[in-house]
Amino acid sequence: MQTEKQPIPQKENIFSRYWAWHKKRKAIAKEKEKNMTTAQKIWSWAVLPLYALLIALVVHLFLGELVRVDGTSMTNTLQDREVVWCSKLSYLIGQPQRNDIVICHYPGRLNERGSNPIHLSAGLTLNTYTIFVKRLVALPGDTVEITDGHLYVNGELVEDPEKMGSVPRDYAKRTLGEDEYFMIGDNRLTSHDSRSSDVGPISRSEIMGKVTYVLFPWQSHRTAQ
Repeated sequence: MQTEKQPIPQKENIFSRYWAWHKKRKAIAKEKEKNMTTAQKIWSWAVLPLYALLIALVVHLFLGELVRVDGTSMTNTLQDREVVWCSKLSYLIGQPQRNDIVICHYPGRLNERGSNPIHLSAGLTLNTYTIFVKRLVALPGDTVEITDGHLYVNGELVEDPEKMGSVPRDYAKRTLGEDEYFMIGDNRLTSHDSRSSDVGPISRSEIMGKVTYVLFPWQSHRTAQ
């Protein structure tokens, strides 16, 4: 008499366990939603956008943001229209360092491109700033001098990184104050920066974050340095 062969039990893998757990969770969520009142459903739908907005706000304030480079003041280090990641976390846990590429805004340059302040309510106005991408070449306490277009920091020549030349103007020797940072674009020939009398050194509060990566276009993805 032949006995019927019993099927050999298949060993459950991680994927099948996860899939079973996922289906169970989905069924529970569906049943829970089915029993919700209309008011509860509306509330749950409203909470998701609020959570998304909160996460976006936290990222923007504390982690970083995407910034598009406009113009050629940082050529060839950064190209016009490239999109870079600016890390704000870098300066929340540390301080700006000499040779960092940063995003910043300039003193007294609110609404530079003709944009208007955003009026949120009576007595509450949100001012907007034009963002600049530059290289930090000197820190508080450093001595800066430009002679015949050559930059000297603490008496040492700072090489022109892109070898494009420089605007042939001098900058009298100056020791930066305790809250003064000197910015210059890598394309010194065209950059409008701390060398100009209408900009000058900027304060720590005007430095918004450190440029760490070039993200777009994809084929140009690289570390910014």
